[in-house]
Amino acid sequence: MTLPSGAAPQNMSERLDLLIKTLRSDVPDCIAAGAIDMATGMLLAVQTVDNHPAEVLDLLAAATLELFQGRNVVTIEDIWKERRGVRDNQHYFQEILVNSHNLAHLFVRLDGRDDIVVVVVCRKTVNVGMLFAQTRRIVRDIGRV
Repeated sequence: MTLPSGAAPQNMSERLDLLIKTLRSDVPDCIAAGAIDMATGMLLAVQTVDNHPAEVLDLLAAATLELFQGRNVVTIEDIWKERRGVRDNQHYFQEILVNSHNLAHLFVRLDGRDDIVVVVVCRKTVNVGMLFAQTRRIVRDIGRV
């Protein structure tokens, strides 16, 4: 994304693009970053080092929706809320780390925007503490979309 020097992103699309670009460049060993709309399950923005088929990216978005808001996850959240007397609509699960054979995938809800989750994909050799620290810093600093 190219903005005039010193210009702040104005619309949601520009802010998401800046967020994803910053995650991709500043998180150690990051090979991909994206943002998913939890209301629709659609991929809102993505940046990767490789070209991936659209079907793979669409499946990642759908899997993210299921991971955070699948039927069983929502049931668990509702049970916890009931037992703790919580009456708001906020989700309990805010961050989820998934390790595969070669990669670490960190999924994070945006502060104040439960309807958007960003995913950061790194090589599995990443220092997990730095992955969390950098992602949280960037989401805190830029993630107000």
